[in-house]
Order: sequence, then C-alpha cells, then structure tokens
Amino acid sequence: MKGKVPEAAAWPTAADGDRRSADPSRISEIGSGRAVSLQARGVRCRLGSVLALDDIDLRVAPGESVALVGESGAGKTTLLRCFNRMVVPSAGGVRIDGIDVADQPPEALRRRIGYVQQQGGLLPHWRVLRNVALVPTLLGRGDPIAAARSALELVGLPAATYGDRFPGELSGGQRQRVALARAIAARPGVLLMDEPFSALDAISRSEVQAAFADLRRELGMTTLLVTHDLLEADFLADAIVVMRAGRVEQRGTLEAMLAAPQTPYVAQLLNRALAGARRLQE
Repeated sequence: MKGKVPEAAAWPTAADGDRRSADPSRISEIGSGRAVSLQARGVRCRLGSVLALDDIDLRVAPGESVALVGESGAGKTTLLRCFNRMVVPSAGGVRIDGIDVADQPPEALRRRIGYVQQQGGLLPHWRVLRNVALVPTLLGRGDPIAAARSALELVGLPAATYGDRFPGELSGGQRQRVALARAIAARPGVLLMDEPFSALDAISRSEVQAAFADLRRELGMTTLLVTHDLLEADFLADAIVVMRAGRVEQRGTLEAMLAAPQTPYVAQLLNRALAGARRLQE
C-alpha cells in the first residue's frame, strides 16, 4: 500500500463527536507538556511542477518517535513542515492532538511545537541563555530564564558554564544541544527535527544522538524526525517510515524491514545502509 500507512486511524469528524478542531483556544494544549498525537490524512502537496507529497497518510501516537527516511527529494522535510504550517498542503489535512493546523494562526502554532533545524538556527548575536529562553518569553511564561536553565541542564550544558557564551564560541555539537534546549524549553508536547545531526562530525553526532535519546525517554515527547540515515532512525525512533517520490514505501522497525522489505526500493535502501555500516566498522 504505497502512499498509505495501514495503521493510520480514521480521520475524526464532528459527526463522530470530535469537535475539538473547531475550538482554536485548544492550541494551548499542544504546548502543555503533555505528549500529543500527529496525523496526516490524504496529504498532497505541489512545489512548483513537482508533486512533493502524493496522498500521504501518517499517524504518530502520543509519546511515539517516528523517523522519516529516504533520499533527497523523497518528501520527508515537506511532510514534516506541514505540521507547523511552514508548508500548506494542496489537499488533505494535518492535525495535532485532533486540532486541524489549518485553523490555527501559524505563529501561535509554531511557538507550541518544538523544532530543531539542521544548522540549529540560533541567533548569533544573542547569548546561549537568551536563545534558549526565546519561546517561553514569547509565550509569556512566568520565568523564562528558569525554563532556559532547566532545558540547558537537560541537554548537558549547564547555564553556569555555557549560558553567557555566544553560539559562535561553541562547537558544532554544543550548538545543536543548545538548539535542542531551545526547542524543549517551553515543554512542548511534540518535537519536529529536520536532519538535526547531519552536519556534525561522527563523534559529536554520536554524543548528541545519545543525549537526545536520553532526553526523549525522560520527557516522553511525541517526535517526528527527518533523516537520511537508517541506523540513526533505528537508534532514535520507535518506527521508521521509508519515503520515495512523495509516497510511503513501508513503515515498521528496521528489524521488520530487514526480514520482509515490501518493495525493491526498501530492499535496496537497506542493503546500501548496511554496506555503509560494515565499511565504517572495518
């Protein structure tokens, strides 16, 4: 069933008694610290002449971590950005915790969703502590500096040591930890991560991956991760979704895919990933 995720739940409607998306005030619940669900149903998206997403269904359960894997142009980042309205689908819909994101003001929605980019996106002229306190400040939280200090502790960069530094004074791995701290400072129920570790050297990447894995277990956030790396996906996610040309090829664990790849593309992708891993071990 290419393009479909069989385990995707039925799309809730008002007729089913689910009127939650009609209440924009519920957007505050997305950022309440409680893990929330993600759901895309029949999503199609054109970027110019390219059909970037072709009838995608996806469901991520509360507290689950799902990795989107595939080659460049597969549609991974486009799908991820549908959830924070950085991309607007041309058909279908996207919901977070049953709330239709199309009904929500983009700025308010994004402040309640953790988001980590490939290069971190830190403000270079702001010190680390101020960068991390940004979202709690925008949300009007009572003590954004305390929230920032707590987030920095969680990613292993105590504010007493790193809070007064500028991003340019940090290593690449440290900057990504700060970006992760900023994403979780307001305790969102969902975290979107777009190739967050791909620009790091092998040692830094391994360290930050481990830090994130520990953090996710502690906070229990729902996570959607984009990566080219199947082994990274296996380490950080509960389920892997392999995408190709805007469609879903297969969803499952790495072990299940190795045992029964559902398409020739999945088999080829697995073979390349494992061959690369073997070369690194030699």
